[in-house]
Amino acid sequence: MQRQNVSAAGKRDLAGSLSGANALLCPVPLSGHAANGLSNGLQNVATKGSPVTQASPEVLKEFAPTGKLRAAINQGNTVLAQKGLNGEALGITVDLARELSKRLGLELELITFDAAGKVFEALKRGVWDIAFLAVEPVRAAEIDFTAPYVLIEGTYMVPKDSALKKIDDVDKAGIRIAVATGSAYDLYLTRTIKNATLVRAPTGPDALNMFVRDRLEAAGGVKQPLVEFAAANPGVRVMDGRFMAIQQAMGMPKGRSKAHAYLQTFIEEMKASGFCAQALKRSNQPDAVVAPPA
Repeated sequence: MQRQNVSAAGKRDLAGSLSGANALLCPVPLSGHAANGLSNGLQNVATKGSPVTQASPEVLKEFAPTGKLRAAINQGNTVLAQKGLNGEALGITVDLARELSKRLGLELELITFDAAGKVFEALKRGVWDIAFLAVEPVRAAEIDFTAPYVLIEGTYMVPKDSALKKIDDVDKAGIRIAVATGSAYDLYLTRTIKNATLVRAPTGPDALNMFVRDRLEAAGGVKQPLVEFAAANPGVRVMDGRFMAIQQAMGMPKGRSKAHAYLQTFIEEMKASGFCAQALKRSNQPDAVVAPPA
């Protein structure tokens, strides 16, 4: 876990969807407060024809009880966060955290992790205020999520000469699947796999190394990192199709209802305005898809 402080901006600035994707989603619905954007301390102010949300002192206190907005960034998911030349955090999650802190007028502290499971574990220590995680029932018991802002695919990688051809072939007795502990795909496969065995490693890269080293039959993961790994390792291939659509959302600890309503409205505006699409483009993530409106 690493921390990076980012100065707050002086003024609040104003900063595409997947057709038919609703069938893939278990969306987190907007509450009445978030839907109208007026309750729980939110006020709409017109700026050049576009809405800018102002936050009440109560909302600011819920967002940043320590005085800083502490954002957990998972650099283990390279679709959402990348490392710059000097190790700095980059990507759509960082862009969203910066935009939110700018609007709130709060100093931003980026707290980086190398695995989603570690982000979730850190919740118990109270070290972050907002996080960027996939929506999963185990997490939703302790985190209030927004609707998803990005959809990515979870799939399998197998040895190039493997007899496993289709996604459904993997869930068989004797098949060992490498996964990162506490990742969205680990949690999903834990709920859905009936016959295969999950073998866990601390992070995504550790899981891929274990898959190769221990000659496991498959590795589960986010599609883009698997494709990148396969390109550098000709002895493996990524299977066609997916076993899950991973719904990436913003979230915060439960019990901060006013800030959560603000966050729900914020993420919907970021999708509708094209902010999310542009952030994905800047970070060279053409295969990630902006989620449809909630």
